[in-house]
Amino acid sequence: MKKQRKFCVYCGGPIAKKKEDLVWRDFCSVCRSFFYDNPLPVVSAIVDVSRRILLVKRDRPPFKGRWCLPTGFAEAGENIEEAVLRELGEETGIRGRISHLLDVDSYKSRFYGDLLFLTFVVEKTAGRLAAGDDSAQAKFFTIDRIPPLAFRSNRRAVAAYIKSKKDYWAVLDAIEQREDKSLRASKRGSSLTRRLIGNLLKNRETMIRQWIDDVSVNPSTEEYHRYEASVLHGICDQIISQITLWLGDAYAIGHIKNFYIKLGRERKKAGTLLSSALSALSLIRKHIWDVALARGALQKNLGLYTTFELQRRMTVFFDLAAFYITRGYESSNARPSPAKIPAADSSKTRRRNTV
Repeated sequence: MKKQRKFCVYCGGPIAKKKEDLVWRDFCSVCRSFFYDNPLPVVSAIVDVSRRILLVKRDRPPFKGRWCLPTGFAEAGENIEEAVLRELGEETGIRGRISHLLDVDSYKSRFYGDLLFLTFVVEKTAGRLAAGDDSAQAKFFTIDRIPPLAFRSNRRAVAAYIKSKKDYWAVLDAIEQREDKSLRASKRGSSLTRRLIGNLLKNRETMIRQWIDDVSVNPSTEEYHRYEASVLHGICDQIISQITLWLGDAYAIGHIKNFYIKLGRERKKAGTLLSSALSALSLIRKHIWDVALARGALQKNLGLYTTFELQRRMTVFFDLAAFYITRGYESSNARPSPAKIPAADSSKTRRRNTV
């Protein structure tokens, strides 16, 4: 149980309760000091490697012996991003790079009082898995074998992460199934597909981050400047998932037609300028190429023939998407309404506002 304050740390006087700004706070009547018990910031990291999530077993109260995400308090003098990477390294030996903020949750602890949990998705970059001083064990668990987690906020964040990845994982499964069939018919075609898709998936988060930075300030996408970063992440993530399906021959022209005609009609109804939607789409293509070329991935890993093939198929995809967005926009009879800014925590809104 969290200990209650009894004496003033400044003058030693007795502590009583006094209302300030409609809130009862600890107050010293001797030196006239209020004490503010603000929520303590707690950071957690979700590290996913091949659909296995990194967990640690706690070796101290509260919840000793239970599993949780790499979690700890942010220290004075460090920012939240530094805190989550420090805790990850101290508890698991893994070094990483922050992808994005996934979830924020408040929690009242019997030991520490009010806590504010901030959970980040982190990409593993280096390190060797080893339990730290605060952990009895560190281990990766497959998503269908996650043990009961100690903290409610961890359970909520893991559930949100798995839900956000379902479509993406379905893409990979569909491609693998189609590649298994393709291997029997054409080993060369299957190898090309794997190399194309592998390059796209490897650099996916970097492409998304750069697109978000661009679309948030680009004059041609002014209506996107007020979108939450998590919503923009979902927008670009879904488009890249569609491209991945397209490269794996699991996303036909009919899918593109139906999806983007509907999207064009919705954009007109929402009052979004057609030019903004097309520009946002074009910027996704730009950053896919920028990342691949900047890292030398196309020339070094794919080869000349594969580079040309990727360029050809990407061009076809984006030309079709732009054409059908325009067709849907022009064929809509809906009266434009003021543009709506999608809420960051609404999966339905996030899907509707794909571009």
